[in-house]
Amino acid sequence: MNRRSESKTAKQYQRRGSQRVRAQRRNARNSRPSAGYRRRGAHARNSQEFYAQEDWHEPLESSGVRFVVQKAGAGHVHPVTIRDVRRRLAELPQRYTRDLDVVQLSRMTRKRALFPCYGMQWATSVYLYPIEATLVETYVRPPLPQQVIEARMFGGRWEQDGHLWRLRWTRDSIRDFYLNNVLIHEVGHVNDARNANFDDRERYADWFALEYGYRASRGRR
Repeated sequence: MNRRSESKTAKQYQRRGSQRVRAQRRNARNSRPSAGYRRRGAHARNSQEFYAQEDWHEPLESSGVRFVVQKAGAGHVHPVTIRDVRRRLAELPQRYTRDLDVVQLSRMTRKRALFPCYGMQWATSVYLYPIEATLVETYVRPPLPQQVIEARMFGGRWEQDGHLWRLRWTRDSIRDFYLNNVLIHEVGHVNDARNANFDDRERYADWFALEYGYRASRGRR
């Protein structure tokens, strides 16, 4: 092989390599970094500053919960309505909503899209975040067994698509998931005045969501 052929071959490899890199970047932009980042709640360790709310609501002395609705954002939808949330909260024992001041259906922002979450508790407020309008979430890593079980409990279905993993919902299943899991989990955090440790707080909120969300909604308590 002469030098001209060697140079031509090298350029072909470089071009193919560049094409692969561009394709990988496109996939990364269109996929979630990890299924783990889409946990209920954004209570990751050492991330309070990153997840600090753009909209802070001061605790109020007045009784009753205040509701705030923002536009979901391009390509996203709110799985539930304020009417849905109001009805679901009314089914909880009143003592568990006494300290809840605000429930906000929040918009999707660029910052939030990097590490999206379903919901979050901040002081006496609960924030519920939009989901993709297609009701299909795409990740570049496989889900944990617990995430597969949790999604299945509410009708979500994980599928592998080549090197990607997709979590598919229907309108009814994602609504069920938000009302009887995400919302109740975050209300559990509002009511947790005992635990300060991250893992302990998550365990309590998980128990609260299972007891007063999933089991209660299925008549299993």
